[in-house]
Amino acid sequence: MKPSPTAVPRTQSGRARATPRPAEPTTPRPAEPTAAFAGRGARRRPPLVLLVPAGVAALFALLPLGYLAVRALERGPAFAWEVVADERTLDLLGRSLGLTAVVVAACVLLGVSLAWLTVRTALPGARFWAVAATLPLAVPSYVAAFAWLSAEPDLAGFGGAALSLTLVSFPYVLLPVAAALRGIDPAQEEAARSLGNGPLRTFLRVTLPQLRPAAAGGALLVALYVLSDFGAVSLMRYDTFTRAIHTSYRASFDRTPAAALSVVLVLMTVALVAAEARTRGRGGHARTGGGTARPAAPAALGRWKPLALLWCGAVAAVAVAFPLGTLGYWLAVGSSATWDLGGLAGTAWATLGVAAAGAALTTLLALPVGVIAARHRGRGAQLLEQAAYAGHALPGITVALSLVFFAVRYAYPLYQRLPLLVCAYAVLFLPVAVAATRAAVLQAPPVLEDVARSLGRRPWQVLREITVPLAAPGVAAGAALTFVVCMKELPATLLLRPTGMDTLATRLWTETGAGSFAAAAPYAAALILMAAVPSYLLGRHRP
Repeated sequence: MKPSPTAVPRTQSGRARATPRPAEPTTPRPAEPTAAFAGRGARRRPPLVLLVPAGVAALFALLPLGYLAVRALERGPAFAWEVVADERTLDLLGRSLGLTAVVVAACVLLGVSLAWLTVRTALPGARFWAVAATLPLAVPSYVAAFAWLSAEPDLAGFGGAALSLTLVSFPYVLLPVAAALRGIDPAQEEAARSLGNGPLRTFLRVTLPQLRPAAAGGALLVALYVLSDFGAVSLMRYDTFTRAIHTSYRASFDRTPAAALSVVLVLMTVALVAAEARTRGRGGHARTGGGTARPAAPAALGRWKPLALLWCGAVAAVAVAFPLGTLGYWLAVGSSATWDLGGLAGTAWATLGVAAAGAALTTLLALPVGVIAARHRGRGAQLLEQAAYAGHALPGITVALSLVFFAVRYAYPLYQRLPLLVCAYAVLFLPVAVAATRAAVLQAPPVLEDVARSLGRRPWQVLREITVPLAAPGVAAGAALTFVVCMKELPATLLLRPTGMDTLATRLWTETGAGSFAAAAPYAAALILMAAVPSYLLGRHRP
């Protein structure tokens, strides 16, 4: 007899056997959002492992502003306002902004077009043109200005300054845009094309929004570079804030007018940084996975191929071949060119050492600021990033004098020592490394950091094991870029270099100021060749 389906199992004593009740299905509780590096713009406070060093970097960059505040108000707010509201100041403001706008627009056109041609099209010799397009980074603005002036003296003025600054600055846009193009998943563009969008519409609606942060960051660096440039505008005899500040410093022992003009320059910098931050938008730019493993299919140029080659060749000719040819001419025909190989080697070695130290310190200070700017939103994160950009638009002479002021009063052992010069490089070029770090971290998937935090990793472990390794290529590119600009820096090096030490930039400027163009040519050639090595590596790099 079969047991009834409802029969209760019993023991030998006849009592019912206790049976365990089946476990009720449970739904796992979602993990609390503990990611300190929360992607997609979390408003949580950054962890102390980032906040403390970022605060130190911001205070370090703001040091020249403290000096300016002391100097600008030394004779009272009324006198400082009188300087700022002067008609001459308003004229300098218009001239500086006009030059900046023209150079930025030209650099965006050159940078975006060359990045697209060398990365996304079937351009013959694309790798060669990519390298050639980055080599202008090795040409100092004052060398480019000298080359054009020696060939055509009538270029002096606005046109010559704009031309010289554009031809040495457009790689600041080219490099981040090219990196962004390589990081974009082509499946998104292919999906847009499959929905009936043409090439132009796909570029405007899918590709361009993803390039906007990189292009805006590069344009910001160009704008700050133009505002802070001294060499090109001085040789071209075009008055901007930097030239007026330098003239004021040299013309009088009263530093108040120059400090007041520098404050206006800082306010312009803050406005530019705020405007650039608004162009980034609120969306994220990172993928949650690796995306497709294949690169984007190169676009055929068709009948546009000759025009594309002509465009690339013309840019390389005027930005690289022309200044090198001018230096070659002075080396060949100049009777005053003396090849002191021992002195040249010593100067080159000193240049390498101080530039490497400056790039290392700048990258170290920029890392926490760049991570916070990429992973956190809020007023505090914006203030930290804006503080890091504050010193970049200041003329090198202003930063140098502020550090001299600080060293003499509070750290006298550093006066006329190499660490003070390295600190000046960090203040001046911190935005270069911050922009590269922020762009690299933005392209790293934030979900990996969230997973690491959910597995119990502390913020400093996430930074060391996840964030930094993923962003390392971009951070290294920023360090190489910082190394190049440190080698070319002139005003701060002139004032802060230790007694008896010369760099290639200072020797070049000394010989040029004395009218010995042929004697300056060997130092200019050595500077360009040394700066060309990291520039070549930046252009040749393919992730």
